[in-house]
Amino acid sequence: MMSKKAKMILEKDFKISEIDNRIYGSFVEHLGRAVYGGIYEPGHPQADENGFRQDVIEMVKELQVPLVRYPGGNFVSGYNWEDGVGPVAQRPRRLELAWRTTETNEIGTNEFMKWAELVNAEVNMAVNLGTRGIDAARNLVEYCNHPEGSYYSDLRISHGVKKPYNIKTWCLGNEMDGPWQIGHKTAAEYGRIAQEAAKVMKWVDPTIELVACGSSNRNMPTFADWEATVLDHTYDHVEFISLHQYYGNHDNEISNYLALSLEMDDFIKSVIAIADYIKAKKHGKKNINLSFDEWNVWYHSREQDKKIEPWSVAPPQLEDIYNFEDALLVGCMLITLLKHADRVKIACLAQLVNVIAPIMTEDNGTAWKQTIFYPYMHTSVFGRGVALNPIISSPKYDSKDFTDVPLLESTAVYNEENEQLTIFAVNRDLQEGLHLDCDIRNFEGYKVIEHIVLENDDIKQTNSAKGTPVTPHSNGNAKLESGMLTAVLPKLSWNVIRLGKQ
Repeated sequence: MMSKKAKMILEKDFKISEIDNRIYGSFVEHLGRAVYGGIYEPGHPQADENGFRQDVIEMVKELQVPLVRYPGGNFVSGYNWEDGVGPVAQRPRRLELAWRTTETNEIGTNEFMKWAELVNAEVNMAVNLGTRGIDAARNLVEYCNHPEGSYYSDLRISHGVKKPYNIKTWCLGNEMDGPWQIGHKTAAEYGRIAQEAAKVMKWVDPTIELVACGSSNRNMPTFADWEATVLDHTYDHVEFISLHQYYGNHDNEISNYLALSLEMDDFIKSVIAIADYIKAKKHGKKNINLSFDEWNVWYHSREQDKKIEPWSVAPPQLEDIYNFEDALLVGCMLITLLKHADRVKIACLAQLVNVIAPIMTEDNGTAWKQTIFYPYMHTSVFGRGVALNPIISSPKYDSKDFTDVPLLESTAVYNEENEQLTIFAVNRDLQEGLHLDCDIRNFEGYKVIEHIVLENDDIKQTNSAKGTPVTPHSNGNAKLESGMLTAVLPKLSWNVIRLGKQ
């Protein structure tokens, strides 16, 4: 007899917010094999006429990635964007100091914009506020977004791109609070340059939206003060403040590991509070929203990354091979982002290919899906619409760092246009299935379309080019009778219950 039960009530009117599709964004940095050997590998059997791997393109399209942050990351703080435009044969090879490699600049702004179009994604372009500043930032906006008749717009046209890109989302540098960053700044120094860069970028194109750098993670000694100071300078000029956070199961304690999304939840609430404090201080009218533009699991590859030969071209770096438990935490993190859809409008799973990524490639070989591919794909594809605020009661447990961790981590998305309701749920229980009773009487005439489950008896099971044993199935047992949905969520499982109007 199954003892543990969780309850949930879903109402159409219990809305958090319309979901901004950019919450399902990702990230491609000039780092490791993300670009060279990842999205771009001329000579590969699957390469198109531009050298882009079509097998990778197809997988990215399967994820329906709406937005890709580019070109960094730590890389951008030493990057001269002019190195990556114009005739490829004339582009310089540079020492790339952030990751101690050699950058060939074969791929730059125009090539990447072409690739983004192939995968149906917008680009979230980052400007260099490390070694560069307001001049390079305004020039790049002019190059990308001004129609014609000026130096940089005409330069773009001379490079074969007649129509402006009209890139809407821009990052004002990257992790400028970090001592590891090229051109690391204090909060006041960064706040001033971000304010001035934002000002002139918007003078070039008033339609763009800007992301100011928040803390590199919540454990930075400057956290909170950094956000407050930066927003004090930039409040009138930006729409977003960024958050970055990576997690790992360093102690090999799965109960504690799967609770880390509670820490993510707390981080988001803290940054919202700081942003609202600055709004109040300035008697402002607008909310500063959040761009969680780097998030993922990252810890598997750190030791091997210490052995890389300096100044090599596109060496394997940050190539975490994810296991089943990582996919469960990624699912919990996606649910956490959706719970804050009223303020988190952009999020970027870092990264997309080869570098801490859902998609992996072999040089001159196959592309394959990591375990984390699936929860990311499911939420991106089925999580469009309005984020609902479910009323949940669940059994709880305590772990090393957390108290009252709910066994059921869940949320729901209602797509009125398609008349579909999707429940995303993780059962954190290590031992047994969790019986879910969900009241959806408000959704009359709905029926279960499918109940997708990602489960595996081995929490350390990984996928590889040789095979993908961690793959979802559609044999879940969700049933709907008289407005009551019942399902047993298997132990340690990711669940997607899809309902639609009959």
